[in-house]
Amino acid sequence: MSQTSLPPRSESRGQTKPTPAKGKKPKKVKKRKRGLSIFLGVFAGLLILVAAALGYVVLKTTDAIDNISSVSNNDEGVKVPVAESVKKKPVAMVLMGLDSRSHGGGLNTDVMMVAAFDPETKKATVVSIPRDTYIAVEGYKGRKANSIYAAFYSDAKSKGADTEKAQLAGKKAVSDVLGKLFEIDIKYAGIINFQGFSDVVDAVGGVKVNVDMRMKYTDNADGTKIDLQPGIQNLDGDKALDFVRYRKSNDGRNMSSDFDRNRRQSEVIGAIVDKLTSLGGAAKIGSVIEAVGNNIRIDMPSREITRMLETYYSVRSDDITFLALDGVWRSPYVYADETSLANVRTALKEKMGE
Repeated sequence: MSQTSLPPRSESRGQTKPTPAKGKKPKKVKKRKRGLSIFLGVFAGLLILVAAALGYVVLKTTDAIDNISSVSNNDEGVKVPVAESVKKKPVAMVLMGLDSRSHGGGLNTDVMMVAAFDPETKKATVVSIPRDTYIAVEGYKGRKANSIYAAFYSDAKSKGADTEKAQLAGKKAVSDVLGKLFEIDIKYAGIINFQGFSDVVDAVGGVKVNVDMRMKYTDNADGTKIDLQPGIQNLDGDKALDFVRYRKSNDGRNMSSDFDRNRRQSEVIGAIVDKLTSLGGAAKIGSVIEAVGNNIRIDMPSREITRMLETYYSVRSDDITFLALDGVWRSPYVYADETSLANVRTALKEKMGE
């Protein structure tokens, strides 16, 4: 074996000059390996940055969701099994808008919507209710829709309830009254102040809408200054809020009814939804949830809010049917049209699978 063993490479090949082609090959391999190493290093770095960014968004989102929820996950009465959750069963909720700068600071609800969601189809039906609608149902005194929350909030306060319990009392009353009106089970109620509406619009980079008339109104008492020209345009948060709230000009011209405002609210909500589901919208979801978290309180456990986001994150405006409860104005109330009420009931019941 010793006579046939090959000598070391340094001795057998050290004196043989390699051909040019073979001499270049090792250098190419080294360059490729070096380039591949650099690429993998950069790629790994990007993955770490993305993971860190996602972790930051998740943490922000978790904090925001905990802030949005007005009930504790540790309360045995609010634990919802997955089989009974929003991931598996249709759910209805009422959303109310208040002219305030903090949770529950105001009382009369200028905006009222009932929304029903179906997790199987990933579709929703949203019904706008004129604020002055007269509502009389069994067990409750007849009154304007926008005063229900205020009445029960104030009553709870007068009996010694703290702010959070008073808010829950007001929300429960609104859910019960509108549930009886529409003949469905409204499980949750949420309140968002108008600053939250403005912040969400800004978080998605504004919304493109058609301003349907010249809107100019000033109220020095509360600092309102609405000044919008008609036409299709991109509105920031403050101007979008002016767009949905506009009622009339100072000289009484260019009147805008509750029905007009409800239509505009639906238009802006649809534009926000489309912005979030468009290319690049996912990058804004953290900012949107943070904006909502600072300005909304809903009596839904935070785990259910998370499940709601997971279930309906891909919903577009085409997946939402916007309806309005129509009626006739006879001062000081709007009286619901019976045909419109029947149609709205049917639509909500169908979405709830009833």
